[in-house]
Amino acid sequence: MTPLTLSSFHDLFALTADTIIDVRAPAEFAEDHLPGAINLPVLSDAERAQVGTIYVQDSPFKARKIGGALVAQNTARHLQGPLAQHLGDWQPLVYCWRGGQRSGAFATILDQVGWRVHLLKGGYQSYRRLVVAALYDTPIQHNITLIGGGTGTAKTALLHHLAAIGAQTLDLEGLAGHRGSLFGEMPGGQPAQKLFESRIAAALCKMDPARTTWVEAESNRIGTRTLPPSLWAAMQAAPRVELVAPLSARTDFLCRSYNDLTQDSTQLAKLIDQLRPYHAGSLIADWRHMARTQDWPALASGLISAHYDPRYAKSAARAAPAVRRMDLDDLSETSLRTTAETLHAAFIAPRL
Repeated sequence: MTPLTLSSFHDLFALTADTIIDVRAPAEFAEDHLPGAINLPVLSDAERAQVGTIYVQDSPFKARKIGGALVAQNTARHLQGPLAQHLGDWQPLVYCWRGGQRSGAFATILDQVGWRVHLLKGGYQSYRRLVVAALYDTPIQHNITLIGGGTGTAKTALLHHLAAIGAQTLDLEGLAGHRGSLFGEMPGGQPAQKLFESRIAAALCKMDPARTTWVEAESNRIGTRTLPPSLWAAMQAAPRVELVAPLSARTDFLCRSYNDLTQDSTQLAKLIDQLRPYHAGSLIADWRHMARTQDWPALASGLISAHYDPRYAKSAARAAPAVRRMDLDDLSETSLRTTAETLHAAFIAPRL
């Protein structure tokens, strides 16, 4: 077996391993893992809890004996299942929580099979320290420019158009699995906070800090996930391009973009009810009626005018003036593509 040490986040993308294997329990893997890793647990969640209880309440020796048997059984299943097709030249990288018993036992068996096994020194914890260093302890060096604008001004769609023409973009809502508003839930839900941070760190690591990196102007929370402090500080100091569009265009865009919400009127009513602390009961009743009668343009327009725009105006008043304002007559795909091309050309240099 060959021990491997990660000295920087960039080391992850220089690995020669064919497969990165996380042998921790599924719940640990779901919370966070190395980019590109697969989960082949040597102990299930229930088995890990069982062994831990025996270790604390009965005997460390008994726990290791029972745990060893379970690890052997699960490793055998992996060898006969997902690992069965690998040939002799396959090179896996294996890790667990601290690079200890679970990964060591699994890697030893794979090594005895004849594969060239790399074992991550320090395990997941060594990787997590790199993420914390990148997003908590070190200022972000990337040349960030924000895309701002009120709700419904197609900020995310414009970000996607920028990416499509070769601009460097950081799609925080995509990484967070949430569209950033009360109505912003996406299929699959949100990743755990640590996994969200791993996604950000990996995305930034692959980017050229000297180029403009386009980021949608967000609050420091996207759904239930919080932006890590170094990134949030960089976004607060970044220049901003402001998108402005007529209410009619924004209404039409929201009706197209949030079409999925119209399929579940019960859930939509529950979301509207969450606005009760901020608005009169009569207005909430009006919005519920619009949802019930499927008057989506009136609902979207009402939410923009009475809820979102006043709040955006307050936050914009506290921010530095935008470096550029983009007035869009409509928010069609053609208009957004043209706007993306204009911005990409204008911001091609490292700084304005």
